[in-house]
Amino acid sequence: MVYQLSPEEIRHSKFPLRIGSAGTNALVEEIGVRCTHYDAFRFFTAPAIPLNVIHPVREDQPKNEQPGCIHANMDLYKWAYKLAPIIPSSMVFAYFQNARALREIDMRASPYDLANIGYEPILMETAEGRAEYARIQKNLAHQTAPLRAEFANYIRRVLETFTSSAQ
Repeated sequence: MVYQLSPEEIRHSKFPLRIGSAGTNALVEEIGVRCTHYDAFRFFTAPAIPLNVIHPVREDQPKNEQPGCIHANMDLYKWAYKLAPIIPSSMVFAYFQNARALREIDMRASPYDLANIGYEPILMETAEGRAEYARIQKNLAHQTAPLRAEFANYIRRVLETFTSSAQ
């Protein structure tokens, strides 16, 4: 989040902002912010926090998770990697590939101009760009649903195995 940051405060300052600081600030103020993902929300600037429709906290994460949220879907890889001793490497790799594709979308929708490194922007400052992003999110929810179900079912089976062997 770069809302109301000075150029010196911008984290990835080697990349210019596509519509500049003033344009980015105006866009955030015009369309608002609707982030439900706790980990993404932690990176909000102080002035952006009150602009978000909710204030996610870790305890509410299961309730707030959205199936089309890029960050929630990238978390699938994070948890598979952390549980790698019990998660097959083929699943971890599939989730990594999914997270990599999701990260590309996240970068394309960011305020940074990344075209010089091969990422064509999703123009969030236009109605067409926001509609494109919404379509992408909807597709992501459908594409990632089987992976999320696979992961949940696998963890459920592992827990059942440990529970039954402990008795």
